[in-house]
Amino acid sequence: MTSRSKLALAAAAASLVLAVSGCAASPVPAESTADAASGDWPRTIVHEAGTTEIPAQPENIVSTSLTLTGTLLAIEAPLTATATTTVSDVTDENGFFSQWADVATAAGVEELYPNLEFDEEAVIAAAPDLIVVSSSGADSTADQYEKLSAIAPTIVLNYGDTTWQELAAILGEATGHEDEADAVVADFDARTAEVAAAITVPEGTANAIVWNGTENPTAFAKEGSAHADLLESLGFTIEGAPDELDTSEQARQDFAFLAIENVTTALTGSTVFLVNGGDVAESDLLTTPVLATAPAIVSGQVYPLGPTSFRIDYYSASQIVDYIESTFA
Repeated sequence: MTSRSKLALAAAAASLVLAVSGCAASPVPAESTADAASGDWPRTIVHEAGTTEIPAQPENIVSTSLTLTGTLLAIEAPLTATATTTVSDVTDENGFFSQWADVATAAGVEELYPNLEFDEEAVIAAAPDLIVVSSSGADSTADQYEKLSAIAPTIVLNYGDTTWQELAAILGEATGHEDEADAVVADFDARTAEVAAAITVPEGTANAIVWNGTENPTAFAKEGSAHADLLESLGFTIEGAPDELDTSEQARQDFAFLAIENVTTALTGSTVFLVNGGDVAESDLLTTPVLATAPAIVSGQVYPLGPTSFRIDYYSASQIVDYIESTFA
């Protein structure tokens, strides 16, 4: 199999992950009615699936969302088990996302169930006092909300239209780890500002894309998406794709998917960042004849953000900031 064929297969898989990860914004944002400063319990959380009362500070949390697991780890919540995914180049041997796998292992987090295949009996056996669920993405178990709520207090969050910092604040309130959430966000924001002040940003705009080869749609990060927000906090100006070129079947806030004939007109940034991309994707993009006149291709200003960049949490965002610093300092 040629490198280009391998890239197409891998990119198609990445495209599938992104294609199932979006969800329209909820008209009612998740929030807490508790006085966070007082530490009082019970607390009532308004979330994507309704309202949940958490009677006491959780001590045994399980996550059915591999994506939300990263934020729970970042705020040092008492997470004991998480759903895992199929082992791949973005995971460790346990099916943990590689950007936080070491943290989870050190914390003693166990597998709730494998391959993102919902297992009600496994959740019951874990005896949780809080269950964290996603309403978006391949790791969503929102359709099991009633069953999960019968086991333990359950909250459903949408990482498709919410930054990891916002998720940290919500989960901090739900777990009693407000201080840890505030601290990790403050430290990250300070680090980002430090790097932004130290680097030299190329002139012009930038595109952030998931390059899926000419045979598959290319995903363009939208303005206001998690990827765009992170890169703009570092000083880049992210340019999305025109809405009329988007082939997505459902409205989404993170990415627009374009056919190759439209990529040729939308790839206008003087810099291109490859989300979920490495050296192979970079080489393939740079040598695709139909894109040879795109500004970033002409200048060679194409930068792969690595395989962990497809989902933004504290750990993957920190890796992106480190890469930007080493590349543009």
